Amino acid sequence: MPDTSNRRPLASRQTGWAVRTSRWLAGTRVTPNQISMAGMAAALIAGACFWAAGSADGAGRVFLLLLAALFVQGRLLCNLFDGMVAIEAGRASPDGAFWNEFPDRVSDMLILVGAGLSVADPALGWAAAAFAFLTAYVRELGVNTGAGADFAGPMAKQHRMAVMTGAAILAIFEPIWSGQGQVLRAALWIVAIGAALTAARRGWRQVERLRSGRN
Repeated sequence: MPDTSNRRPLASRQTGWAVRTSRWLAGTRVTPNQISMAGMAAALIAGACFWAAGSADGAGRVFLLLLAALFVQGRLLCNLFDGMVAIEAGRASPDGAFWNEFPDRVSDMLILVGAGLSVADPALGWAAAAFAFLTAYVRELGVNTGAGADFAGPMAKQHRMAVMTGAAILAIFEPIWSGQGQVLRAALWIVAIGAALTAARRGWRQVERLRSGRN
């Protein structure tokens, strides 16, 4: 039986549409690991759409930004359903722990760096990705030190993806005020700073738990 004590708490798992979809997936030959891989593919498409939108204009740019937003959310849906099919449907595999974590790091990198390339600021994209990695590292460090996983924000995975989805949609309207990538650039700064604060907060809470003997 898989250990669910360090599983991210998500209210969406209890919704009717999610339960129905996971049951349908469980009845197919699709495995949880394949769903995790599909999440990376969705992130690759999202990142590529962000990048391509930086040099596009008119209807093409609108289309690419909408696709980016759609596939960012597709990445999150894959993250939701891989766990539900593995745990709720009892189809977890011995290597499931790897596929639960590794694709998330790749997906963060693809989306955030893609957005950085879109605004001709790859360093900012990499900075946002690096701090996103740090939040995950501190969480896993808590598991290894016995303090438990901490999924607190303010810029956990779902928050990062909400910022990037919102930025993709808002950036569609930049031509109205003659904007030149300011929306995505601001979103990356929000993710980078927010993720840094999240890592610091999780680290502090972890130290407090260890000092007090709580887990």
